[in-house]
Amino acid sequence: MENDAAGGLRIFFNNQSLHKKAMTAMQPSDFFPQIQAPDAESAAKAREYQLTLTKPTGALSRLEDLGVWLSACQGQVPPKKITQPRLVVFAGDHGISAHGVSPYPREVSIQMAANINAGGAGVNAIAQDSGIGIRVADISLDHDATGPERVMRCCGRIDVEDAMSQEQLRHAIEVGKRIADEEIDAGADFLMAGDLGIGNTSPSAVIIGLLTNHEPVVVTGRGSGIDDEGWKRKVAVVRDAMFRAREDKGDVLAIMRKVTSPELAAMAAFIAQAAVRRTPILLDGVVVTAAAILADKLAPGARKWMQAGHQSAEPAHEFALTYLGLEPLLTLGLRLGEGSGAAAAFPLMRMAANIMADMATFDSAQVSGADAVPDDRFA
Repeated sequence: MENDAAGGLRIFFNNQSLHKKAMTAMQPSDFFPQIQAPDAESAAKAREYQLTLTKPTGALSRLEDLGVWLSACQGQVPPKKITQPRLVVFAGDHGISAHGVSPYPREVSIQMAANINAGGAGVNAIAQDSGIGIRVADISLDHDATGPERVMRCCGRIDVEDAMSQEQLRHAIEVGKRIADEEIDAGADFLMAGDLGIGNTSPSAVIIGLLTNHEPVVVTGRGSGIDDEGWKRKVAVVRDAMFRAREDKGDVLAIMRKVTSPELAAMAAFIAQAAVRRTPILLDGVVVTAAAILADKLAPGARKWMQAGHQSAEPAHEFALTYLGLEPLLTLGLRLGEGSGAAAAFPLMRMAANIMADMATFDSAQVSGADAVPDDRFA
């Protein structure tokens, strides 16, 4: 009996050791290769080319910078026009939504996914004149459904339990990578990500609070419009979730498993894979930007392939943009999600490409140039 007991203990501890090893064996490098930055030589040539266009030096300011960035991303000067922009809305529900962190019931997520697919949502109205194709990816909405994009039904309540298992996290990352590959292989030359899900600003606040070193009360916003009591509950959820993952700041996969959600993990992988595939991506609001921070952790350097569409009304969004070193194109106080801010900003990206592709040079228009004098020459 003593030998049996000792053997049983050995088996138990061996199994625990193997389990622990399995839980820690997964690394970001298992999913993503080293990121190559946008082409610096093309960027330099694009800046020189901007000096030849029929305008005062620097007169189009940020639009010129965006054109240079597009040239660097594409590796050519002038950049090709953007012809197939695509927006993927990652949809998923959250265990913490039952804790009163949103004024809307969870079933709204499923209804709004159907609304986007039917063309009746805010993002559809914003995107319709810009030629943006929209795809909804049901990663973890709270209903019985199957399909290649599904990871699980809803997710764990992150203030008291893990969002998902290690295998569910692996699946979510692979799904996000595959969606990016499918869109790019089908011809997408510019990508955007959007979010859909009741309660999703809570894990976003957790991610941003943990990785930018801000307190729960500072990163927690009103989301879809909670009152003071709801905000207090939300702060408590964010605080407890941050506490659960406090030892994991250096382990992005542990953070994702514990306190994100399947659709956030898939979105992060989508953004990281866009960088792997050298495809520019325009970010939306606080949820997408939280995923972008995870993407840059999964694939260091991915941030160089991103631009920020807008700065939302959520307080954590500013911290996330600062962390990534991104300046928003628009500041309209939007808080809809769905990719609406990215869709609203996208025409500026198209303008930036068109300026370089269509604008005459001083030589072609027979206009006297300024010989690249300093910007203050035109002040």
